[in-house]
Amino acid sequence: MSAQESLNSAIADIFDEMGQILELQGENVFKIRAYYKAALVLRDLSEDIAEIAKADRLNELPGIGTELSKKIVEFIQTGKMSAYEKLKSQVPEGLLELLEISGLGPKTVAKLNKILSINNIDDLKKAIENGSLATVPGIREKTIENIKRGIELFYMRRKRILLGEALPLAEDIINAIKKIKGVRHTDSAGSLRRMKETIGDVDILAIADNGLEVVRAFSELPFVHTVLDVGETKGSILLKNGLQVDLRVLNEDEYGSALLYFTGSKEHNIHLRTLAKDRGLKISEYGIFRGEKWICGKTEQEMYVKLRMKWIPPELREDRGEIEASLNNALPELIKPSDIQGDLHVHSKWSDGRNSIEEIANAAKKFGYKYIAICDHSQAVKVANGLTIDRIKKQMDEIDKLNKKLKGITILKGSEVDIKPNGELDYPESILKKLDIVVAAIHSGFKESKEQITNRILQAIENPYVDIIAHPTGRVINQRDPYAVDLELVIEKAAEYNKVLEINSYYDRLDLNDVNARNAAMKGVMLSINTDAHKISELNMIRFGIAVARRGWLTKKNVLNTFSLQQLKKFLDRKNRK
Repeated sequence: MSAQESLNSAIADIFDEMGQILELQGENVFKIRAYYKAALVLRDLSEDIAEIAKADRLNELPGIGTELSKKIVEFIQTGKMSAYEKLKSQVPEGLLELLEISGLGPKTVAKLNKILSINNIDDLKKAIENGSLATVPGIREKTIENIKRGIELFYMRRKRILLGEALPLAEDIINAIKKIKGVRHTDSAGSLRRMKETIGDVDILAIADNGLEVVRAFSELPFVHTVLDVGETKGSILLKNGLQVDLRVLNEDEYGSALLYFTGSKEHNIHLRTLAKDRGLKISEYGIFRGEKWICGKTEQEMYVKLRMKWIPPELREDRGEIEASLNNALPELIKPSDIQGDLHVHSKWSDGRNSIEEIANAAKKFGYKYIAICDHSQAVKVANGLTIDRIKKQMDEIDKLNKKLKGITILKGSEVDIKPNGELDYPESILKKLDIVVAAIHSGFKESKEQITNRILQAIENPYVDIIAHPTGRVINQRDPYAVDLELVIEKAAEYNKVLEINSYYDRLDLNDVNARNAAMKGVMLSINTDAHKISELNMIRFGIAVARRGWLTKKNVLNTFSLQQLKKFLDRKNRK
């Protein structure tokens, strides 16, 4: 059983890239082969390269001479390789990127660079479009078609998709893999398991003895768009939306260590490796070793226990203090879905939602909620059919009637009230004081200065009727950057006035993000996890907000809508509304 460390692969990757650059430069073929051979040797090692270097045994490795040994030692000691950095600086960055396109090897890229001055993918695309690529010797029509497909796959691989899009797809795939004959267990790994807001690709691990059969069955699943690789223990596919899914089939002894390793993050794993080394152990995707002796690796729990640690929830594994907290038995008891007692920001068809208030209340009841807050848009947001003063009065009357009719759920009268450019709220005091809950938000003037935006929010926080500031930075992931706001000042003001900041669970918002949510909680600010749902099916998006909260180290006590109805009303009443 191999104890190969990721350090081996990191150095191997560098040597491979150095060989590619030398090929681009037309260097001596023997020098090029030396780097490629060294990369292969490192990847085949069953021992940590750092241990070999420490024992002064690098010269015993085939193909690793004095010069390569120096480079390896430099990287182990400093994390950098000066010869690599120098070599890399000699070629345009885009030229190396071209090597990631299937069908383009170093010699072809060098030829295209020399004849057509192609330095990047954009140059290559232009050469295809204007026909100049076809004039290059050796480039046939079939070659061009392959390159076009290679470019398409390149962009598909590079695309990051939202957690809210990736997770349901991954769950469907995992359920399908579970049905493949011979599969005994399966989990997601990588950034998906850590519930990051965007996902590059999906890593899935499975336990099975018949690896090749499982991988083949995986590659033939109905949602597969393109098969990238089918091996004895690993397969890679692309879905129609460009999401890459990698499956690794493992035996039971290695499963826990592989799950830990492939879940990451890289920084978390490096810290664990250092910790293990300090205790005379080695940790890799294959288990924990003392020398060449395998100690454990069946479960993540036993891996952490062997390092004298508590198991760390995947959402925390970003090397932001979770390892120290685990060592000191100080990990937080993270918020769970079952802790949520209600949703405090939901839209009905009174404004731009799809469902009636009664339909929403019944759906919330099925979620096990004790309360639900209807917060339709205020009158200024005309594009969302914002409620005039007359209409919100009628809506409040309807809610009163429904609360008398419905059992087991309480509907709170609320509104997502617009914060005007001058910082005033979109409804007068006479309306605000009749609402159970007021969620204030900015929906216009996103290009205003940092001072203007910040002052608008601060003024809303100071308003005695405001309870929650919705989606505080206004971002839409991959579509709209956050508006300019002094969030630190907003957090300070929210703490001073005992106001709540929202973690908006809508999958393309997730605003506040994990880092800002943690910062707010540490400053004593209460958070609220809401969906901003516009139809009842979107109530399920609460799980994405919970993921943000967990990544932000939040516990039940940090989140307002974990309160019972009685506790919630007490909290809201503390502002002594008149």
